[in-house]
Amino acid sequence: MAKAVKKQALGRGLSALLNDPSNDIKSVSDKNADKVVGNIVELELECIEVNPFQPRTSFNEDSLRELASSIKELGVIQPITVRKIDFNKYQLVSGERRFRASKLIGLETVPAYIRIANDQESLEMALVENIQRQDLDPIEIALSYQRLIEEINVTQEALSDRVGKNRSTIANYLRLLKLDPIIQTGMRDGFISMGHGRALINITDDEEQLAVYEKILGQNLSVRETEALVRSFKNPKESEKPSKKSIPTYAKDAKKELTQFLDTQVDVKVSKNGKGQLVLPFKDKEEFLRILKLIKGEK
Repeated sequence: MAKAVKKQALGRGLSALLNDPSNDIKSVSDKNADKVVGNIVELELECIEVNPFQPRTSFNEDSLRELASSIKELGVIQPITVRKIDFNKYQLVSGERRFRASKLIGLETVPAYIRIANDQESLEMALVENIQRQDLDPIEIALSYQRLIEEINVTQEALSDRVGKNRSTIANYLRLLKLDPIIQTGMRDGFISMGHGRALINITDDEEQLAVYEKILGQNLSVRETEALVRSFKNPKESEKPSKKSIPTYAKDAKKELTQFLDTQVDVKVSKNGKGQLVLPFKDKEEFLRILKLIKGEK
């Protein structure tokens, strides 16, 4: 109990130091900087702004609510990291999910490590730290690598050393950005894996890429089956070149109408005897319920 009281008192002391205009710390050489930089302080959420360099562009609402529930019960176990950008003003470097979840349950403060960094250093810290996360999708990782190379001006070899990944691994992620944007979106939404994407890269024609992508979704092809299909596109003499699926006009028209009405890529399969299937993909529970309401005619 005494230990907890001591920690709380220390937090108040640091907070008082940060709220004193005469002790505005802007660099590591400033007076009292050593008492603040690298320490954990309870910061008011309203004093923190999100990081424009954050590589993650989407946050699953269900996952955020689960994290918020955990924080409500146990508190913020791992502090967020911020950089000081002005008097009593901070910017997130990492921990945006914890930050958002804390706001969701109405917390006023959050524990935070304080850093002092310029824009370039902040970008590098945010990107490198987020690349190490396990829950980023392949396109988010690829975009992070690309930003580091372009904005920090490093080579793939130098980047390999900084993030602790083989240069070939980085190159494989970067190649995913050559895929058609529709396919990149499919990978981000979990419809296909990175293995599917790496196979599709070998097809340079966008229309052929999309034709194979539709076949992957329509027939639920594995990575190995996709690789074989791609080889048949590249070597038509070895195997008859596959074409886009041919479906009856009535099904093709309905597919287009349903895709527009439900705002999701509907797939229709029709066999030779006239039997078929209607496939409605969804990326999470929220989208499933949205589609269900539309089908039931609810508002």
